[in-house]
Amino acid sequence: MAVAFVGIDPDTDRDHCPTVWADTEAQEILFQGWKPDAETQAQCEQSSPANGSVPDGEAIIRIPARMIPLVREACDAVERAQLR
Repeated sequence: MAVAFVGIDPDTDRDHCPTVWADTEAQEILFQGWKPDAETQAQCEQSSPANGSVPDGEAIIRIPARMIPLVREACDAVERAQLR
C-alpha cells in the first residue's frame, strides 16, 4: 500500500480533524471526516440509488468545502500514478 498524506483541514486544531490521503497503488482516496447526524445520514441513504442503508464496512463522512483543494490534490496524485 502506497498511502501518502495529502493534507489536513487548514482550519484545524490538529485534534480529530478532517484529513485526506492518496493511495496511489490501490488508486483510491482516503478521507477522515465527521460523521453526519442521524437526519443527514437518513437523507443520504434515501437519495442514494443503492438499496438500503450504508453497509457496516462503509461510511458517509463530512469534510468542509475549504478542503476541496486537498481533495483535488489527492485526485491528481492518484491520476498521475495511473499514468506511470
